[in-house]
Amino acid sequence: MDYGEYRHLAFDPRPTGVLLITLNRPDVLNATNERLHWELTQVWRTVDADPAVRVALVTGAGRAFSAGGDLGMVEATAGNPAAVARTLREAGDLVYNMLDLDKPVVSAINGVAVGAGLVVALLADVSIAAEDARLTDGHTRLGVAAGDHAAIIWPLLCGMAKARYYLLTSDFLDGREAERIGLVSLCVPAARLMDTAWDVATRLARGSQPSIRWTKRALNNWLRQAGPIFDQSLALEMLSFMNPDVLEGVRAIRERREPQFPSAR
Repeated sequence: MDYGEYRHLAFDPRPTGVLLITLNRPDVLNATNERLHWELTQVWRTVDADPAVRVALVTGAGRAFSAGGDLGMVEATAGNPAAVARTLREAGDLVYNMLDLDKPVVSAINGVAVGAGLVVALLADVSIAAEDARLTDGHTRLGVAAGDHAAIIWPLLCGMAKARYYLLTSDFLDGREAERIGLVSLCVPAARLMDTAWDVATRLARGSQPSIRWTKRALNNWLRQAGPIFDQSLALEMLSFMNPDVLEGVRAIRERREPQFPSAR
C-alpha cells in the first residue's frame, strides 16, 4: 500500500524524516472500525518501506487518541468464526508488525486510548501521555479476555501487580498515573503534548539511525520472548467472542450501565 490508499489514517511527512500519522475518525473519537483496524496492521510495513521516513509520530485527531473498537464490529464478530479468525490474524499482525519495524515510533496520547489504539500507544518506543489522557484495557468490561497487546507488554512496563489489577478490573488511569507506574514514558500537560512529542521524534530523526534502530531491535527481543504468552492471550480473547458475555458487554456500554454477565449470574 501507499499512503494514498489509507482511508482513516492521515499522513504529514516532514523534511526532518518524521512522519506524523493521525488516526482520523474524529466524529467517533477515532474508534476502530474494520477498515481502521486493518490499516493499523498495514501502516508499519508502509513506513518500513519508505526511505524518507526515519521516525513515526502517532496521535489521534480531535479529542481522543482512539475510543476503542467500534461496537458494531464487536457485535459482528461475536459468534462468527470467520470474523473471529480474521480478527485473530489482524490483532497478531498489529503487534508483530510494530515489533518488526526497526524505525522508532513515538505516540502522543491525547484524550481516551482504548482497544487497538491503546496497542499502538503503548507499543510505541516512546509513549507520551497528556495529563488528562484516559487509558484502559477494557476487555474484561466487554466480556472478553485481555488479548491484543496486554499480556505481552503490560507486565514488562508496569510490573505484574499493576498489570493484574488494571487488566482484571478494566479500571481507567490518567496520564499521571500511567507515568507513575511506568506504563508510559512521559506525561506532560495537554497543552505541551504535541510540542514534546515533536521534540522527541525530531531528536530521534537526527540521531545515528543504525544505532537507534539496532538498539530498538535488541530491546524488542524482550517482547518476542513473550510471543507464546501473547499468542495464547489472543486465542483466549477470540474464544471469548463465542461466549454470550460479550453481547451483554456491548449492551451495557451502549446503555451506559454496569454489565450483568450471564457467566456471573
